[in-house]
Amino acid sequence: MASGNRPTVQELQQALRDELGFRSRQMPVVMAEQILRFGSFVGSVIECHDNLDRAMNRARTIINGVEVKGGSVASGTVILADTMRGSKGRFDRVWHAPEGGVWGCLLHADTLLPQSRGFIPMAVGLSCCQAIHVVGGTSATLRWVNDVLIDGKKVAGFLVESTVGPVYGELYNLVGFGININNSTFPPELSDIAVSLCEVLGGDVDIQAFTTLFLAKLAWNFGIIHYEEARGLGGDGFSGAQGTHLLLDNWLHFSDTVGKRVRYGFDVFTNPQYDARVLGLEPDGGLRMSLDDGSTIVEHSGEIRYL
Repeated sequence: MASGNRPTVQELQQALRDELGFRSRQMPVVMAEQILRFGSFVGSVIECHDNLDRAMNRARTIINGVEVKGGSVASGTVILADTMRGSKGRFDRVWHAPEGGVWGCLLHADTLLPQSRGFIPMAVGLSCCQAIHVVGGTSATLRWVNDVLIDGKKVAGFLVESTVGPVYGELYNLVGFGININNSTFPPELSDIAVSLCEVLGGDVDIQAFTTLFLAKLAWNFGIIHYEEARGLGGDGFSGAQGTHLLLDNWLHFSDTVGKRVRYGFDVFTNPQYDARVLGLEPDGGLRMSLDDGSTIVEHSGEIRYL
């Protein structure tokens, strides 16, 4: 295992204290404390590697090994690798993961209701976008559901997979992340559609500091998901504007998707299904679009590309 340029649990704890101070200037302190308490499981364990095949494979190995021994998996375990050989995105698309990026996976023991679980993909993209804005003040935006773009090029991508423990049948969410930071060379097939943060900022970024910041934002946004679920179960309603989910409000703040003309497909590259204009998001994060015949459709999965 590598001990090099990766955050420690102690550094993350300091970043969480900084996050609390920042959020407490935006909302009541008690509310900020409750949200961060819900999300503080993120980074409970941080495991760093020089190289991995795929971080999600390592997460499954951890789950299987712990459960077979009768133990309890540490929810919030973060697996990081300096490089990954078999990194993949949706539909096994190759994700280039050389030295210089933030490559890894969050292991989340799932206790959420299905309607809350649907916000996880939004939370991870939002966390990255927020971290980029703090580090560089760039114009990074979110394309539904969690692609992070800078000037139309993809700087980060995320994949959420579910798995079930072999002994207890517990459900886990594996939240994979790939963020281009100081890796500025891409294969020919990616050179026109991918970008790194160092290219945009004109110099290398402190990757350890960025990773720590990203994990703190991830803790905050996972905290929002759990906090809003608790409010809903208590009959208090959501805490966002006009009673909407707070995470959805924050996601919309960083997204330029609404109003765009898009091409939609479950796998939009190999099987595009239709073109439409985005009207907005449903309360559960679903994408509401207007088709060319004037009808309206809502999609909860799949992907879009801007036209």
